[in-house]
Amino acid sequence: MTSRPILTLLFLAALSLGADVASAQDKGSVNPKPLPPLANPNDPKLGAKELFARKVLPAAMPTRVIGSYTKGCLAGAAQMPINGDTWQVMRLSRNRNWGHPAMIALLKRLSARVHKDAGWPGILVGDIAQPRGGPALSGHASHQIGLDADIWLTPMPDRRLSREEREDMSAVMMVREDRLDIDPRVFTPGQVLMLRDAAQEPGVQRIFVNAAIKKALCREAKGDRSWLSKIRPWWGHDYHFHIRMYCPPGATECEGQPSQSEGEGCKFSDLAFWFSDAVLHPKPPPIPPKPKPPMTLAEMPAACKAVLNAPDARQ
Repeated sequence: MTSRPILTLLFLAALSLGADVASAQDKGSVNPKPLPPLANPNDPKLGAKELFARKVLPAAMPTRVIGSYTKGCLAGAAQMPINGDTWQVMRLSRNRNWGHPAMIALLKRLSARVHKDAGWPGILVGDIAQPRGGPALSGHASHQIGLDADIWLTPMPDRRLSREEREDMSAVMMVREDRLDIDPRVFTPGQVLMLRDAAQEPGVQRIFVNAAIKKALCREAKGDRSWLSKIRPWWGHDYHFHIRMYCPPGATECEGQPSQSEGEGCKFSDLAFWFSDAVLHPKPPPIPPKPKPPMTLAEMPAACKAVLNAPDARQ
């Protein structure tokens, strides 16, 4: 698993699956300009991301999950309110605080639990999905069906953030400079409790974190450790963590992922790959790979066309 070809393939897979590298650090705009109209929206070569990014409201359709986390869309999305007693939504200019109603309910429930267990004022919510899901213009290859969500590893302040702060404030780096472990000055028992609370939600299938954070969780978790099986190391995720939910019951058009093993994932052999020199200090391939053309609407599930063209839901 440590050969150069395999490492290169895995790194490219990370990019294609949406490693979300430092997406919590990308600043937004207080006054975002609307995207200009497309010259030819029916161009078959046009990236679907250009179409979905221009939909500012959900489709006026019953809730429906179509396709996979990296190739799909969402009808009947619910909006995460930008403020709650125990949460605040960040980067409002992205308009990505939409998701499946089950995800919105989970985030609200989790925020209250973190407030109670970790003693934090609440959580900072990052990207969930666009109003109709689908591919985004930047930041993710996943988050397309409203069942993925990013949560900052930075505690919510004990005050209401301004619009400017929500666009400019940076999440805190949780990983040590040498990438071998967490930074104990900022990664505290509170982060451990938050990740435990998220993983113990029955509807959560996976949680992606930086490998150094997984390593710290393996070391610090006490009592029932069964929740560690859901915590998966993945590129990036050193400022935030990524929740992924199972396909909802009865969502026959939703394409989920295979179940992972029930083990803790804490053995040396489970983590060694992530701390190898080739992963920590990757060398670029001799010949840079050519950029893949964007996914077109024709490459997406056929039902996504109806979602894209449906009237806007009333707000």
